[in-house]
Amino acid sequence: MSTHDDDIDFDFFEEPATQEAPGRERTVRRPSGRGPRRPLRPPTGFTPLLRLVALVLFAIVIVVLVVFWAQGCQDSKKHDEYSSYMDNVRSIAVDSEKVGRQLSDVLTTPGLKQADIDTRLAGLAQQAEQDVSRAQELDPPGPLVPENDHMIDSLQLRVSGIRGLGLVFDQTKSSKDANAAGRLLANQADRLVASDVVWNDFFRLPSQRVLKEEGVTGVVVPASNFVQTTDLASSRSMTPIWQRIHGASTGGTPTGSHGTGLESVTVKPSGQVLSTSTETTIKASTDLAFDVAVKDTGEGQEVKINVTLTIPNPNGNSIVKTQTIDIIDPGEVKTVTFTDFPQVPFGEKINLRVDVKKVPGETNLTNNSAEYPVFFSI
Repeated sequence: MSTHDDDIDFDFFEEPATQEAPGRERTVRRPSGRGPRRPLRPPTGFTPLLRLVALVLFAIVIVVLVVFWAQGCQDSKKHDEYSSYMDNVRSIAVDSEKVGRQLSDVLTTPGLKQADIDTRLAGLAQQAEQDVSRAQELDPPGPLVPENDHMIDSLQLRVSGIRGLGLVFDQTKSSKDANAAGRLLANQADRLVASDVVWNDFFRLPSQRVLKEEGVTGVVVPASNFVQTTDLASSRSMTPIWQRIHGASTGGTPTGSHGTGLESVTVKPSGQVLSTSTETTIKASTDLAFDVAVKDTGEGQEVKINVTLTIPNPNGNSIVKTQTIDIIDPGEVKTVTFTDFPQVPFGEKINLRVDVKKVPGETNLTNNSAEYPVFFSI
């Protein structure tokens, strides 16, 4: 074999190296009319920032509204708590004042005997004790606990005073010393006067301050005035009361001179004093009132004196008003005030009349009534 033959390549016996077919390009079809897809980028500019600020502000508003709503609910609950408490106190105050009026009636009613006094005072003391029990059952708002305790103290003074009066009347029923009995009765009545002071100074006024400090508005702290007339707390008045009751107990009749008399009639707010002989021109107004002064002209204490003022109307519907003087001592002058005159007869002279009711044992009635010529103007 020649050298030439050795050089022959037998390429056909060798397989060519495998070559991968060139890869296909993937064609991405896009909807017609749209350009190439842009890469995602975070938003830029003022619009997103404004949206974020608006969102934050909205959240703040929501939080503020929730806070105000919660505060409003809390304030409403506090107001209801104080209002409910004061409503309960008002009910007790009204009932206690009623007991005070009844006590005044007992002490100033003519003809009552010792047995009547004993029975009535015992009943009034029981009513007063019920008011104490009701007050003790109250559940005051926390800041008003001290004031509530003082309110109970006031009511307990009223119980003590009523029971004390009953005890003195019983212990002195056989006594001959009216002045000593009067002083003892006045000492017990001092407790009743003190009860009004405690209610006002240690309950009502401090409670008003608490309401203001707590921001509670529209809630009224009730007053309670047990003593209808401070005369009942003086030995000067209690002595003749004791004498009158013991005189009735022995079946006695009024002794000495008794009587009352008209002292004067004064127009308010002008200050004009009416005359029985000279016509007085009175300017009508919403403040129009008449002060009628009455004097005890006798030697004994008088009680339950009715004073009547009459303004006749030629066209009918005359105005008739009555006030009562609970108690008046010898030589004392007391004034009753007549108010509320929305309509008076205009344009002609009329005779305004005042009458003071006769008291037991009174014989001279010449000064118990009078007529005053008047003319009402606008």
